[in-house]
Amino acid sequence: MSMIIMIIYYIISAFILGMLIWNFIREKKSTNDMLLYLLVMIPLILRLLRVK
Repeated sequence: MSMIIMIIYYIISAFILGMLIWNFIREKKSTNDMLLYLLVMIPLILRLLRVK
């Protein structure tokens, strides 16, 4: 059961990361927003790579 929850957790993390990457690519005006997207992406990337 815990394996299923872990798989769902990684799928949700990958989906959120994908949405953030999409918004980062589409952002053309504000470099502050781009920086905020990058800061939010860091923990999600570390989770998907299983780095603690």
